[in-house]
Amino acid sequence: MNKHSTNPASGKPAPATGLAHLLRATRYTWRGLKAACGESAFRQELAGGSILVPLAWLLPFPALTSALLTVCWLGLLATELLNTAIEAIVDLVSPGYHELAGRAKDLGSAAVACAITANAIAWLTALAVQWVV
Repeated sequence: MNKHSTNPASGKPAPATGLAHLLRATRYTWRGLKAACGESAFRQELAGGSILVPLAWLLPFPALTSALLTVCWLGLLATELLNTAIEAIVDLVSPGYHELAGRAKDLGSAAVACAITANAIAWLTALAVQWVV
């Protein structure tokens, strides 16, 4: 198969390599981010990060602290993206209510709560070390 053909059995594009793979992966990433921006929780976390990330670099924190606060926020976004993906798959596979479907969604939500808590702890620790200790 050439790089532009599709697999007749699945209808999926043939695997790409090299630059074509990078371009395809980038396109998928942008599609995912565009879909995520349709989710209110993701937009709220982006808004929070648009304030907290610059603040992490403007406050007199050591560079490592600023970097860790930024990485914590990116971890929250990644967790939210995975939670949204779980919810989409569950809705596709189980359109009606099912206890396990609800459990999967609850677990995804709990993961987001853990990431939010990790961010809060990181910020409180950074602030305490900078100004209290």
